[in-house]
Order: sequence, then structure tokens, then C-alpha cells
Amino acid sequence: MNEKVPLVSVVVPNYNYARYLDARLTSILNQTFQDFELILLDDASTDNSLEILDKYKNNPHVSHLVVNEQNTGSPFKQWMKGILLAKGEWIWIAEADDLCESTFLETCVEQVQKYSNISVCMTASKYIDENGRILPQEANYWGKNKPAVSACRFPGKAYAEHNMYWNNCVINASGVLFRRSYAINLFDSSFVNMRYSGDWVFWFQMLLQGDMFEIYAQLNKFRQHTAKVSVEGVRLGNRIKEDIDVLFLMEKTFPEMKKYKRRLAHGMIYRKIKKVNDADKRIELSRYLSERLGGKASDLKLFHLNKYLRFICPWLVTIKRDRLKLYDYIW
Repeated sequence: MNEKVPLVSVVVPNYNYARYLDARLTSILNQTFQDFELILLDDASTDNSLEILDKYKNNPHVSHLVVNEQNTGSPFKQWMKGILLAKGEWIWIAEADDLCESTFLETCVEQVQKYSNISVCMTASKYIDENGRILPQEANYWGKNKPAVSACRFPGKAYAEHNMYWNNCVINASGVLFRRSYAINLFDSSFVNMRYSGDWVFWFQMLLQGDMFEIYAQLNKFRQHTAKVSVEGVRLGNRIKEDIDVLFLMEKTFPEMKKYKRRLAHGMIYRKIKKVNDADKRIELSRYLSERLGGKASDLKLFHLNKYLRFICPWLVTIKRDRLKLYDYIW
């Protein structure tokens, strides 16, 4: 008899998050939608993560428990490992330190099953602190201007060019359901070997293959704490180099992109570089931006000038104006 293939594969990549694992796995197992397999991955944790994971290995949802002997140094290698192990049509990378509402999967699956060619389905998120308390800061790229509709579908390539170019609109993988068949196409993508900005590349390349579906219900809880790799990358400036590589990839993908728009994005990078404390690192990053993208210090001046010119030049490109307008894509 053939084994039933689950509709969703839930991948939990873990590294030293033993203190959050029980709550995380409970939030997954208590989903109102139950047609899923659970893939547990550990990247050579040095805390008691394995002791926690071992308690769940015989759960009927668990299809794999894979423990690395050596740390990979990249969370995105673990992502791809999970993608390759997955059997479901849809994948949810449920980061080990995050949480979710019990209706996360049910809500996402209901939407992606309605439409063809959805690549990425993203819900709204809340920030939580180390103890799980809701934080007041806005977690989503639309800020306090929450859309008046419950959901919206956007054409993927346009979303990649006009939304993802400015920054990674998908703030947290834990808030996303995505199509496995498209993700497997990224096996050789540069995102796998990145440490900080690989998720930006991943979502960008996923959206080149299919559409984005945004759900404006806050179904994901994105934990904020000092141990996050992203925090380390920003503080030391290491993430900026990878961000430059991401912009290079995007501009190569859309060669017709206007020079003014590119200069604004380069100015945003220069602004990040100026905040790096290490002077030698600032020089190194400025040189890399110039070599990779042709960025100049004057791009930062243009970025600041743009903030004032936008009020007297309504046709001028700005980040807000370039992003896809919600009301154009409500179906």
C-alpha cells in the first residue's frame, strides 16, 4: 500500500534553541490543519536541543530527525536540506525560536488551494520578546498602514522588481508557506552559501517563478533576541556585503531598471555603511559597493534629497511609489 503523501511539509531548523523548542513544536502539532509531516533538523547544537528533539522523534507527524555532526555555518543550507527531504506540495520553514497561531496552516492552505501559480503565501507577523510577550513595534513592511482587505494576490515578477528590490519584504520565514516544486529549482542558487541575506535571494527567486499572496492576519510570532544571526550581521557590517550581492543579482535580473531607482537603492546601502563603527570596514564596504554596483558617495546625497523632492515632484520615483499598489491587485 502506498504511503499517503502529506500536503504540507513543516521544516524546523534548529541551532541552540533548546529553550524555545517545546513551545515551538507544540504550536506546530496543535495546528487546526493536520495534513503535514514534520522534519526536524539540528545543526550540531551544543545545548540540550537533542534531548528535547528526541522526545518528539516518535510522534506520527515526524518523518525525519537529522542531526549534523558539524555546524554548516549557514542557516540556508539547512533550509535546502529540509526542502530536499520534503514530500509535501507546500513547505513551511518554522524557525525553532518562533511561534504561531493555531490557524496558521489552515488559513494559508485554504488560500493557496484556491489559485494556480501561487509561489509564496505570506501572513502578517507580530514581534515577541525572549519570553514570548508581544512587542509594540510594527513587524510588517507596510508599517502602520494595515491594508483594509484580508488578503491580496500580486504578480510575482512585478513584486520581485518593485517590492523586494528595496528590502526583504518577507521578514520571517516562519510566516510563509511556499511551493516545494519551485524551491527545488533553487538547489544551485547563491542563497544556499550565504549567512545573512540568503532569505532575501530565496524569496526574490521564488517570486520570479510564481505569484505572491499576502494574508493580513497576524498569524506568525517572530521572536526578537540578541542571539539572532541577523543582529550580529548588522552590528559588524557583515550583512551589508551580502546585501550588495543581492542588489547585483536583482539589477542583473532586471537590466531595464532605471538608473535613478538604482542610485536610490545604492544610497540606502551607503547609509548602512556609514553606521558601521569600524572605519576600515566602512572603507572596505564602500569600495565593494563601487566595484560591484558602481555605487558612489553621491548616491547617498541623492537618497536624502529625494525625501524633499518627492513633495514637489509627484512623478519622482520613491520607495513607496515604486511598490505595487494594493488596490490594483485585489482579485
